Amino acid sequence: MAGSNIPEPVTAVTDLAGSWLPLGLQEVEQRLREIVAAAGGLAPEAESTLAAGGKRMRPLLVLLCAGRPAQEGGIRAATAVELVHMATLVHDDVLDSAPLRRGRPTVVAAAGRGRALATGDLLLSRAFAELLPSPEAESQVMALAGASVSLARGELAQRQDAFRTDVSAERYLQRCRLKTAALFECACVIGRERPAAARVALERFGGEIGLAFQLLDDVLDVVGPSERTGKARGTDLLDGTVTLPMIRAGERDPELKSIDLHALDGAAAEGLCDRIAASGATEAVRGEARDRVERAKQGLREAPIEHVDQKLFELVADGVVERYS
Repeated sequence: MAGSNIPEPVTAVTDLAGSWLPLGLQEVEQRLREIVAAAGGLAPEAESTLAAGGKRMRPLLVLLCAGRPAQEGGIRAATAVELVHMATLVHDDVLDSAPLRRGRPTVVAAAGRGRALATGDLLLSRAFAELLPSPEAESQVMALAGASVSLARGELAQRQDAFRTDVSAERYLQRCRLKTAALFECACVIGRERPAAARVALERFGGEIGLAFQLLDDVLDVVGPSERTGKARGTDLLDGTVTLPMIRAGERDPELKSIDLHALDGAAAEGLCDRIAASGATEAVRGEARDRVERAKQGLREAPIEHVDQKLFELVADGVVERYS
């Protein structure tokens, strides 16, 4: 599927689901291309964001939770969720002055702060416009607006905590619930109206998967090779973002809490990553992520949800772990 990068074993989901899911994802990809092509003067920047690809995990969840076959409302909802995600990546890169995203120059690096901000704003506004033709537009807009507010609150909390090595695990997890898990939760409920109990169960599944996704991404920042991540090891630390591997390492090696993150350069950040990994913290965080995935799977098994293929959801959940192993 052009422009995406759904990794193994998540691609097994499309194989097991049959033709309806790959076709739905292709429709989402086509809608994204059409929206980007209509971006006017910002089309090159929007195109570069789309061309960078991604796992398309959130649209996949939208379509799975909406059920087969993929209807227009589900396609539009999946497209809108991915547009919000793309917008946040562009804005994050502005805030971090990031040179690379997925191994490619970021919009801010290639086109400057002003055009990058405008590109992110454009993608965000188009996300909500994408929902308006749907019969469920009111509830869908409310769900996406709530997730967008959470994303902003999570970013503000992360900025407030910048360069603080005394951040607690509880504070970190709350940031991740806002900044990452909220959009996963939204993806699980925006595509189809369901009874309250089913909606709660799907939100919990999305929340646990989203947290596991973020935990494992933070592990990869510490131990992942740059040719795989598309960025230097320790980029979060250089930005002053203290994540769970650093927090868990500080619990094992209290001297780490006295390190001045402002003073880090690239070499020092890699050295700190080595210390974090040597403490066993990265393996511990991987274990926490796996536990969340198992809770997500078990919770969905116990929930009375119609028109949900449990095997497909378990493959998605396992794919989050396997993506980072």
